[in-house]
Amino acid sequence: MTRPPEQEILARPFGAASRADLLEVFFRGRSVAPGAAWLEVYRLLLWIDRTTGLAHCYESDKAQPGRAWYARSLAFHAWAAAELGVGADELGRHIDWLFREATARLARAAVARQAGRARAAAAQREPWEGEGLPEPGDDPELRQILERVMDPDPLRRPGEDIVREVMEEVRSYFGNEQRRRNLLGEGFEDVLAALLGRLPGGGPQAVHTRRLLHEIPGFRPPPGTEKPRRVDLGLVQRGGRRALVTAKWSVRADREEQFGVDFDTYARLEGTGEDFDFALVTNEFDAARLVSACDRRAPGRRLFDQVVHVNPQGVLAVYEGASRGAAARLPELVESGRISSLGDWLSGFEARG
Repeated sequence: MTRPPEQEILARPFGAASRADLLEVFFRGRSVAPGAAWLEVYRLLLWIDRTTGLAHCYESDKAQPGRAWYARSLAFHAWAAAELGVGADELGRHIDWLFREATARLARAAVARQAGRARAAAAQREPWEGEGLPEPGDDPELRQILERVMDPDPLRRPGEDIVREVMEEVRSYFGNEQRRRNLLGEGFEDVLAALLGRLPGGGPQAVHTRRLLHEIPGFRPPPGTEKPRRVDLGLVQRGGRRALVTAKWSVRADREEQFGVDFDTYARLEGTGEDFDFALVTNEFDAARLVSACDRRAPGRRLFDQVVHVNPQGVLAVYEGASRGAAARLPELVESGRISSLGDWLSGFEARG
């Protein structure tokens, strides 16, 4: 793979070119056994929820101390740390690699731009010298918060340059967290594609990431003014069978409704008369959403041929002992293979390749 130009990477540190480059760095040309693939996914994408201090497995507002998902988050954090072979207090240092590296690139890009912008800003401010206008980056509310924890003695408190640096780092921290949503969306697809391309026994013949449906072999363009539909992952196996994959780190209610709409479009625009597989790959932990994905139907068939979780054993650890509702069905769905593991799903491509 030819490395993108440095300026392209720094222009969009969280963009597709930067993610592809980072994944090349992370895997360093090595293959990944299917059974170990879930570990790589978590090392790359799992993160610590800053409001709980625990590995994130559910919506932050519902996982706060005292609520049901806090206990489940504790169980998941302990399970994940044990499976990765690290202490529970060390887990954060062994996960979230893709986000941390993209954030480091963002910081490098900011430094590269800072000198030129500082000179331009100084020239712009010159006519207003002595007017007491606020300096760039000054934030009165954040400053008041910092004032409460700083020593009131002027001789023992940090200098103004340090205060401004801390304020900038705090703003960057919260701003970068907003970028995580985009990284998880396309980044999850990129990580799955990278794993499919690094199976020791060989993976699919072709892996199409975020391609329009009609760009995948055997599917027609939409008629008239109908908007073309983009597929998260389109896979073509060596025997020619195709698989269309919906890759969602988590499954929101609006996404559940979209699944059926997507499949209807795929089936209508299939142009060869040949069957194709439709799979969901997810890291969702909500039992009701997982069971719904397993149970949903299209005319004459299950909607999803395969419901794949990064590691269903993590889900079972979260719901251990549950005896009611959707959670009570999870052990049977995992045992029967209706909810399969990422490792088993990837192994299937090796066997069929």
